Amino acid sequence: MPIVTLIGHALLMAVTMFWTILWALILGFTISAAVQAVVSTQTMGHWLGDDRPRTLAIACGFGAASSSCSYAAVAITRSLIRKGANFTAAMAFELASTNLVVELTVIIVLLLGWPFAAAEFVGAPIMVAILALLFRRWLTRAMVDAARTQADRGIAGRMEGHAAMDMAIVDARPVVRRLLSPEGRTAVSHYFVMDWVSVWLDIALGLVIAGTLAVVVPTGLWHAFFLAGHPVLARLWGPLIGPLVAILSFVCSVGNVPLAAVLWNSGISFGGVIAFLFADLIILPILDIYRRYYGRRMAWFLLGTFYVSMAGAAYLVELLFGGLGLIPTTRSARVVDEAITWNYTTWLNLAFLALAVLLVVRFLRTGGPAMLRMMDRPAAAMSHPQGAHLDRDAPVHHR
Repeated sequence: MPIVTLIGHALLMAVTMFWTILWALILGFTISAAVQAVVSTQTMGHWLGDDRPRTLAIACGFGAASSSCSYAAVAITRSLIRKGANFTAAMAFELASTNLVVELTVIIVLLLGWPFAAAEFVGAPIMVAILALLFRRWLTRAMVDAARTQADRGIAGRMEGHAAMDMAIVDARPVVRRLLSPEGRTAVSHYFVMDWVSVWLDIALGLVIAGTLAVVVPTGLWHAFFLAGHPVLARLWGPLIGPLVAILSFVCSVGNVPLAAVLWNSGISFGGVIAFLFADLIILPILDIYRRYYGRRMAWFLLGTFYVSMAGAAYLVELLFGGLGLIPTTRSARVVDEAITWNYTTWLNLAFLALAVLLVVRFLRTGGPAMLRMMDRPAAAMSHPQGAHLDRDAPVHHR
């Protein structure tokens, strides 16, 4: 097949995959924005002062209520550490913020099916528990002190301005009244747009890479690579190779779900898919941010402990779901290769696109563009935002 035809075919698959998941993305980001609009993280550091199980559970809850952008999650985590949060609890928050968020769950259900979403939901706390045990055994006070010293230097990463913005409406009113108030609707619109801007590149990369791999790599090669002909070896190999594929893919957040669908259809084990989805926080660009935030030694330590935690949790999830008979027996993830047609997906997309337009218009009318320009600024620069003439309905607080 000519190269031009291959490229066209891959791009067509990327576009049709995007069309398939568009309504779910809008739904997920809207729900996530609504949660963020009523759950403040200003005092989060005070809740994460130790590594007790209860504190780690609270950290996971805060993570589930935050943005799904991996870069923003990493920046928020450093901010929490600088404000005195326990290092282990802060990392638990970081893991939860990209594995327990609503939009990720919705997309996994749509492309891979509910067993994978359930496995992600069950596996994330297991991963946090394994990480906490590894930290208790190997993380020394000297390492934490050195990491805090490096973090206090304030070396820039990515999405720090976005991470520093806390627009949550916190008062005595019921949640629904806060959301429907003018300031609540403004906060939702701002979180919605900023979360989209944070992850659109990852989503695009994930779709293009998934479409390219589905078209270019022969099925037989995938099966050989994942040892699909040897079920026992495949179950052992999958959770080990899944994170390595994620590290080299450069794709994080919800953008790695389409690629996970391609890997599942191509023969990787159930645990391998889960480990791949877990590993969005150890891709190469984020490892470089760890180096800048916490120093080279801590970056290597996080890579090793995260990798072991992700692979270990994936093994346990596969054993659990296999024992319960919940692992799908067919490989039918939605990696589409068809024209866009008038079906229920199209009608859902049109309905949710109308909702997205309303949110974007609200964003534009309430000082959103000025805030958007500050998303990649260092957090320190947020204390005196220049050029941000916000509407009275768009209060801004900084974490």
